[in-house]
Amino acid sequence: MDRTNIAVLFGGQSSEHEVSCISAVTIINAINTEEYNIIIIGITKEGHWLLVDSVEDIADGGWRNSKVTAVISPDASRKEIICIGPEGTSFLPVDVVFPVLHGPNGEDGTVQGLFELAKLPYVGCGVLASALGMDKLYAKLVVDTLGIAQARYVPVMKPELKDMEAVVARVEEKLAYPVFVKPSNAGSSRGITKAHDRKELEAALWEAAGHDRKLLVEETIIGRELECAVLGGEEAEASGIGEVLAAAEFYDYDSKYNDEASKTILGPELPEGKELEIRQAATTIFQALGGYGLSRVDFFLEAGTDRVIFNEINTLPGFTGISMYPMLWKERGLDVHTLVERIIALAYERGK
Repeated sequence: MDRTNIAVLFGGQSSEHEVSCISAVTIINAINTEEYNIIIIGITKEGHWLLVDSVEDIADGGWRNSKVTAVISPDASRKEIICIGPEGTSFLPVDVVFPVLHGPNGEDGTVQGLFELAKLPYVGCGVLASALGMDKLYAKLVVDTLGIAQARYVPVMKPELKDMEAVVARVEEKLAYPVFVKPSNAGSSRGITKAHDRKELEAALWEAAGHDRKLLVEETIIGRELECAVLGGEEAEASGIGEVLAAAEFYDYDSKYNDEASKTILGPELPEGKELEIRQAATTIFQALGGYGLSRVDFFLEAGTDRVIFNEINTLPGFTGISMYPMLWKERGLDVHTLVERIIALAYERGK
């Protein structure tokens, strides 16, 4: 029987490039090679699309030395990958795409638009849901309509930093220190800083502005950090709950990926009714944003009040060895092979 050609994209032009490479190794190793012929395409930080020979080349970084450019054609009548190398140009047919891309230029609707033009089934959320999920400010505007609590926030545009005094005054009028300052479009906690006073706030705003032109300043929520995985299409289902115990003051990039003292707990003990509330909120947010396939939705459980407070949604969560999304589904009986199979099947379901 002929195998289906699945293109796996990884790397990308974002601060989460390295995380994407690790996720890609996990996913490629989980794809059933009896059913799928895997075509691996790596995207360098400079935006060069390369044909990758093997998953081992990803693990050791050798893929960046590939001499063959490989790009997905937007021509819907052809459905192919154009390969350009020392021996000339060739074409590989492609049936479905698995973008293992985190952050901007991969999780934000941009590459999803290419798949839509090419009329190719693809894993994950569509253009609008990806863009909304990536943009923390616009995700908040949608969640504001759902009756689900979230941290109070002040939006700031990068050009406004020319009058830093006015920006600081606006923040201080609405929020008390400490506050979190975030780029609106970034992932893996890149560019996020906790500011305890005016001087730190100004530095944090400039740091976030190095990642995006749209910034968010949020009140600090004291409480437990909880995460819930969502899987499905029109009838999405939620996993159990995972809890993050960060080694640092907050779960930043370094504590997430480099500090062994950070821990995750599956099925933590919660006050009565809170697990169901979180699971329902996760699917409600996923569906309100137009999600499809998979997402991880993050919350706080506020200390003293036990309020469930929405933090953010990740429309293409990590698949590393410490990533909560696959761990939550494994705890529910879906190993990574079955999970990846389900996610690819959902790509075809949406196409229909």
